[in-house]
Amino acid sequence: MNGRLSNATIAKLPVEVLVPRYPGNSVTPGIVHLGVGAFHRAHQAAYVDACLADGESDWGIVGVSLRSPDTRDALKPQDGLYTLAIRDSAGEQLQVIGSIQSLLVAPEDPGAVLAALTDPRIRIVTLTITEKAYLRAADGTLDSAHPDIAHDLANPASPKTAHGFLAEALARRQAAGTPPFTVLCCDNLPANGATLHRLMVEFAKLRDAGLGRHVADEVAFPSSMVDRIVPATTDADRTRIGQQLGVEDAWPVMTEPFRQWVIEDRFPAGRPAWERFGVTMVEDVGPFEDMKLRLLNGAHSGIAYLGLLSGHATVDRAFADAAIRQFVDRLWAEAIPTLPQDAGLDTTAYTAELAQRFSNTALAHRTAQIANDGSQKLPQRIVASALARLEAGLLPEHLSLVVASWIAACAARGGALPEGHFTDPLDAALNELFGRNLPTAETTAAVFDLAGFANGHPERQRLIEFVATHLVHFKQGGPKLAFAALGIGNEPPRLAE
Repeated sequence: MNGRLSNATIAKLPVEVLVPRYPGNSVTPGIVHLGVGAFHRAHQAAYVDACLADGESDWGIVGVSLRSPDTRDALKPQDGLYTLAIRDSAGEQLQVIGSIQSLLVAPEDPGAVLAALTDPRIRIVTLTITEKAYLRAADGTLDSAHPDIAHDLANPASPKTAHGFLAEALARRQAAGTPPFTVLCCDNLPANGATLHRLMVEFAKLRDAGLGRHVADEVAFPSSMVDRIVPATTDADRTRIGQQLGVEDAWPVMTEPFRQWVIEDRFPAGRPAWERFGVTMVEDVGPFEDMKLRLLNGAHSGIAYLGLLSGHATVDRAFADAAIRQFVDRLWAEAIPTLPQDAGLDTTAYTAELAQRFSNTALAHRTAQIANDGSQKLPQRIVASALARLEAGLLPEHLSLVVASWIAACAARGGALPEGHFTDPLDAALNELFGRNLPTAETTAAVFDLAGFANGHPERQRLIEFVATHLVHFKQGGPKLAFAALGIGNEPPRLAE
């Protein structure tokens, strides 16, 4: 290989590699993105890249890492360029993305991040910081006791959290007479815009009542729904792509051909013309969000935990397991009736497309990657559907099994699964709980307490009972017995304890 991917080497790439159709020096920043990881680079940055190529040169991205310098360290020598490898079973298309114009690392220089956020040219701030970084308490409100929240309230000029950066930047813009930016959440939270708005108002009020009113009344927080499968990049991926490019790319991104972005069209300060490139601009994201969370993300979680417990390292291998494939069909059949029935959702076509995506052998999407942070993901992916079924007088047999499979997979680490094979914010508390060897019903109830699952809901105890029954089957005979108890496979279920 001859050097590193950069502005200096991009002209030497093979002709079949797609490259930015605009000079990098023609782009000015319009978006700050918090959480500049692989998903953002495969999704929002790719959409913005298309807008820049279409002449909207004032929407370049300033990428901000809130914790690790890894992305900055990989991409800065490459002038922010990286390769998007779009893969399916038929082949691979390489595209170089140039929409990320600069990269900052918040812990190294919070002042530089605040300077970017207060730049009048910045009109949108997008976020992909994962569910756990929103720092919600078990009841969904802001976890005001969290050490990082306490730090940001005491040290507004050197924040650590997204909340602190946004609040300080909005306060500075207000003081300078600069209009507020629009805050666009791109994480898998229910009603993500409204959720982030509520959390930010809570945080801002803790700082100052006037700032709280400003955030509540003057700052737009549109909701959005994002969808694209983005496996973790491996060293083998880097080597293969470098050989195809003829230059080294320190951090290419793997993804699938499918992509979707549905956005509530509420941008007082302006926005790119995303709709020209397949983004769906709507008045209400809710139905699309529910369908994605409950059918795609819910199935992904089930495939991940059942796949891990069944010895499958990737989604395509797990989905090829006849028992897991049958289970996913039944999971969808349980979840679909909980979706809005008057929103024109085509769940038949959607699940058929999901089945094709899950079968993509080229992605090698690791089940352990999807398994991370289950306590933060399952409430909106699985628990909400299960409770809706119970409220309607229906059984959540397959939905509740996903929760049980998460508990079983967490307990299996250090035994049937490697220690630290995947992680969760509740790991310390879960490990202490599992070490007590309580009866299954007590363990299940304690996990619900730790995770805040269904707190205050009248059907909570019934859901705990369903999960506990499945967990007994996992303990006695693993996934095979858990499936058999649902009539999947041929082995008859044994008696529960």
